[in-house]
Amino acid sequence: QVQLVESGGGLVQPGGSLRLSCAASGRSFSSYNMGWFRQAPGQEREFVAAITWSGSRTTYADFGKGRFTISRDSAKNTAYLQMNSLKLEDTAVYYCAGDRLRFREDIARRLYEYNYWGQGTQVTVSS
Repeated sequence: QVQLVESGGGLVQPGGSLRLSCAASGRSFSSYNMGWFRQAPGQEREFVAAITWSGSRTTYADFGKGRFTISRDSAKNTAYLQMNSLKLEDTAVYYCAGDRLRFREDIARRLYEYNYWGQGTQVTVSS
């Protein structure tokens, strides 16, 4: 079992930056791919970014390419999402998630591929 707690959300102006953190407890964090998803009011939850269990590969939604960076520190049992050049449309609750499989080589983008979820952290981009 993996328990996840997000932090780092807040209010930021357009063009600003935030770094979200996802602290994991429980065993075997380092054996799971980790993902970030977001959900805006009235919208479905959508994929943002993911990183393999080894940290060797990452993938991003098109809207995040060049602006967002996902990383992980297995020694700290923490995953991160660095978000730069934030836009109004990035406003959402951001969730981190742990893959349902251990040591997966491909990177999943669909919600059902993730078993472990945090409670979410609000990101508001507003002038």
